[in-house]
Amino acid sequence: MRKRSRARALALKFLYQIDITKEDPSSALSHFWQEHKAEKPVKEFAAQLIQGTLENSGKIDSVISRYARNWQLKRMAVIDRNILRLAAFELLFLEEVPPKVSINEAVELAKKYGDVESGKFVNGILDKIHKTKVKKN
Repeated sequence: MRKRSRARALALKFLYQIDITKEDPSSALSHFWQEHKAEKPVKEFAAQLIQGTLENSGKIDSVISRYARNWQLKRMAVIDRNILRLAAFELLFLEEVPPKVSINEAVELAKKYGDVESGKFVNGILDKIHKTKVKKN
C-alpha cells in the first residue's frame, strides 16, 4: 500500500474509532499511535488529515448533508460517514491533492471497509461536492 493510501486508512480508523466511542480525540490519538505504528511521512499525513477533518467538522458535515439527499449524517453507516468526512476535507481544504485522487482513494476505502453499495454512495456524494466546488471557483 502506498504511503498516502496507508495514511488515509489510518486516519479513517481513528475517525471511526472516536465516532463510535465518543472519546476525546486528543487523548485517544496518543493511544492510537501506540497501537498503529507507521513511518514518519505516513504518520504526518494521517495526522494532518485527522486534525483537519476534526477542526473543520462543522463545515464538512454541512457540505456532506447538503449533497447527501435523503440521508441524514447520523443515519449513515459510521464507516461511510467518516470516509465522506475525510475525503471532503481533502476536497475542500487540501489544494495540493488532486480531487480525482481524493475521490478515488475514498471509493477504494469504501469498497474495502464498507458494504456492497458504499463505493457508489461515497462516489456520488463526493462527485457532487467536487463539481459544485469547481463551479464556484
